[in-house]
Amino acid sequence: MILASFVRVLLLCTLALCACDPFHVEFDKIEPAERYQAGELSAAPAAPTQLKVMTWNVKFGGGRIDFFFDCFGDRVLMSKAEVVANLEAIAAKIRQVDPDLVFLQEVDINSKRGAFVNQLQWLLDHTDLNHGAYGSQWRADFVPSDGLGAMDDGNAILSRWPLRDATRLALPLRSDQDALTRYFYLRRNILRAHLELAEREIALVATHTDAYGDDGTKLRHIEAFEAELDALRDDGALVIGGGDLNTLPPGSDKQHDFPDAVCTDEDFIADDYRAEAEWLAGLYGSYAPAVALEDYQADNAAHFTHTVDGRGFWNRKLDYLFTSGQWQPDSALTHQDQARGGMETMPLSDHAPLSAVLELP
Repeated sequence: MILASFVRVLLLCTLALCACDPFHVEFDKIEPAERYQAGELSAAPAAPTQLKVMTWNVKFGGGRIDFFFDCFGDRVLMSKAEVVANLEAIAAKIRQVDPDLVFLQEVDINSKRGAFVNQLQWLLDHTDLNHGAYGSQWRADFVPSDGLGAMDDGNAILSRWPLRDATRLALPLRSDQDALTRYFYLRRNILRAHLELAEREIALVATHTDAYGDDGTKLRHIEAFEAELDALRDDGALVIGGGDLNTLPPGSDKQHDFPDAVCTDEDFIADDYRAEAEWLAGLYGSYAPAVALEDYQADNAAHFTHTVDGRGFWNRKLDYLFTSGQWQPDSALTHQDQARGGMETMPLSDHAPLSAVLELP
């Protein structure tokens, strides 16, 4: 306890003396996203009439290892062999779904916990997706907590076609943390990029909103995401938005006390959504969701995308796709894989992927 207090004071002094961001955690409000390209490009149709879009929180290639923040285990770091094995399974699922566009959350590109494997580049090199954009949400030369060390984790957009004007837009920080915790904490963002296909401007907007704040930060993130969609739509673009919104749809039967929420550390408790019942109402009202609200409300469980405990089953929906266009009827698929008699995606992440097919006018 005395040592921990000493380290905390030392870090605070370091931050105070080196007011110039000594661990390189800060970002500009608006800045270019990092760009990636597959080592070998795959053929892509020049004028597609539809786009298959997928969103997936891939849990930094961690699969179902019991990490300390899930409160089921105490693991912090992975070996390179573990990371690559998990990425191979994720890539196999992406190849099976065969999407044209993928929104990814929690992708590590240079993290000690992920054995410094660049997961974005690895996935581009092992799927038929050619181009990528990346916006870091948790970057630090060194995170002094729990042995995490170097960290670079964030959101990504992967595409068969080149991405134009890829931009990282900063989201508000939490205000309910002490100065030291806030300095090393996540910097959430919106990742925006553009496609030009079939003579149509297509705007892509991906995000991963706050999960644990108790100060309204998540709502501010959702409102910023919706405002970005609105601005691009009003400017004439066909808009596709999605990601992990860490919020339940309106009309969810269960909104709190989920059986897999075993954490007693308040920093990692995110199982009470009662105050958020209508936070997504604006998105559902203004855009076409991949999973229609009436379909979800008729059968919540068929569309669940998340569970903390991989020994159970999916128990809440947190992942979404929205568009200002139109999804192909009955094309949305929440990849729980129950229909094939197994839980194929359950070992791969704490989130199941969601995909749908967009009709291009």
